Amino acid sequence: MTRTTNARIAGVAYLFYIGVAFPSMMLMDRATSGVGMAAKLATMAQHATDVRLAALLSLLGGFAALVLAVTLYAVTRVEDADLSMLALSCRVAEGVTGAASFPATLGLLALATATAPNASDPAATQAIGAFVLDQPSLIGATFFAVGSTIFCWLLLRGRMIPVALAWIGVVASLIVAIGLPLQLLGIVRGPLAQLIWLPMAAFEIPVGIWFIVKGVRPLGVSTEKGGEQS
Repeated sequence: MTRTTNARIAGVAYLFYIGVAFPSMMLMDRATSGVGMAAKLATMAQHATDVRLAALLSLLGGFAALVLAVTLYAVTRVEDADLSMLALSCRVAEGVTGAASFPATLGLLALATATAPNASDPAATQAIGAFVLDQPSLIGATFFAVGSTIFCWLLLRGRMIPVALAWIGVVASLIVAIGLPLQLLGIVRGPLAQLIWLPMAAFEIPVGIWFIVKGVRPLGVSTEKGGEQS
């Protein structure tokens, strides 16, 4: 495929990823609400369909991350093949770790909805629930942020998209890449932990639309390098 075709597929993947990630997060937040683990498990049992739908959406998001990894690599490798491969590896890790987190959640759902004589001991179920639900989801997100930073830097360096848009992507990705480890350390928390994602949305939605409509700038236009044209 040409670079322009890959860019347009990446644009669709960007928008699709956003379209499944946010509903999945909202569904899981609603399905695990409550004060205390017992209340969360009770809510989870009442919203079993939401949990299963969130798992499906998460799986689709994982595939979108893989598509982005491959297509953005195809677009940016002409600028720096090694950095582009590193970014691809980060986005693949993001997709795999994100999708791999849901089997444990579905297993917890089975425990929460089990009835006698298959019901587990409530204390044991709550302990498992604390282990599954309290695990930080920051590892896959950090892979995402690092991969996004590299890809955006290559898009900027190669002048493949408008410079202002590329800079927004670089800055937004760096904010997340720095903020997530700080969140893991407990330094960033509360509303600020959510606000660090807003600049990323301000980049991914416009760049997705740009890729779909415009594709990517031909190499002969954006740089002095020869080689493949889009």
